Amino acid sequence: MRINSDRLALIVPLLCRWFEENRIDMPWRRDPTPYHVWISEIMLQQTRIEAVIPYYERFICELPTVKALSEVSEDRLMKLWQGLGYYSRARNLKKAAETVMREHNGELPRTAEALRKLPGIGDYTAGAIASIACGEAEPAVDGNVLRVVMRLYASDADIMQQRTRRAVTDALREVYPSGEDAGRLTEGLMELGEQICIPNGMPRCEACPIRAYCCAAQEGNPEKYPTRIVKKERRIEEKTVFLLIANGRYAIRKRTESGLLAGMWEFPNVDADLSLEQAREFALDFGLKPQSLHPCGKAKHIFSHVEWHMKGYTVHCEVEEESYEWVTPDELRSSYAIPTAFRAFMKQIP
Repeated sequence: MRINSDRLALIVPLLCRWFEENRIDMPWRRDPTPYHVWISEIMLQQTRIEAVIPYYERFICELPTVKALSEVSEDRLMKLWQGLGYYSRARNLKKAAETVMREHNGELPRTAEALRKLPGIGDYTAGAIASIACGEAEPAVDGNVLRVVMRLYASDADIMQQRTRRAVTDALREVYPSGEDAGRLTEGLMELGEQICIPNGMPRCEACPIRAYCCAAQEGNPEKYPTRIVKKERRIEEKTVFLLIANGRYAIRKRTESGLLAGMWEFPNVDADLSLEQAREFALDFGLKPQSLHPCGKAKHIFSHVEWHMKGYTVHCEVEEESYEWVTPDELRSSYAIPTAFRAFMKQIP
């Protein structure tokens, strides 16, 4: 498909001016260096803005430069990222920082083409950094932008198709300004999608600066757009989680370096819904010498493609089994990144 860019050309100055007059204060906007934009954009993937702000401020305070990020230990990086999820994003940040130190003298590239070559930086993030921080005439197309454009044209093209994203990107690139307006347009499109042309509920068309050019608004049915294919149902996995305690310390283990939550610390668990008696047999089989064992609640965690349905058992053990890492509650909270999936069981720890 191809999108005629004439309508987009008409909204560019309107959006740039609207953003300047209505921009919301955010910490990464106060000093939009390539590094600050990069960190904020990676954090904002799959996470609400208000939730990101404290993480961003803490991260930048401890790792203020590419060099600091390249040198941080993985365990400390995971601790700083704890709660944001999608931990591969954090690992790619460090890999990219190491590449920048090695190949770019510690300075992030200033073009989208060069940025795309770094680990974890795709078309959207490259466009965001290049336009906002460097003034390059390069679009950054995310879900917000796709929604705005599909409504602008009243297009029923499937936004889950890569060809739709390419068509929107190509059309925007034809009209994109350079310099400060590049950043204004990128952030204006994002902010319009977040604040006005919202995804759930009726869009606030009466407050939209580009309403006069919006086909969906003129038709009176903006909520009809965009079109997307129905997501597949998530797979459900049953798990039994063990809070193993010996000598006042808790057992944790590191997940494998591939797959879901790769390399993260977790409480021992098995892929099964174990009864009380089965849980006791598990503890005995692993040489834990359980002195007492009792249920400690249930929890559910939803990933993009799978749901974990978990039940937990607290087990007081006579010995510290050598295959686990045994840590105090204070050490667990301060030095180890336990995924949000286990939050309900973390709350059981005094």
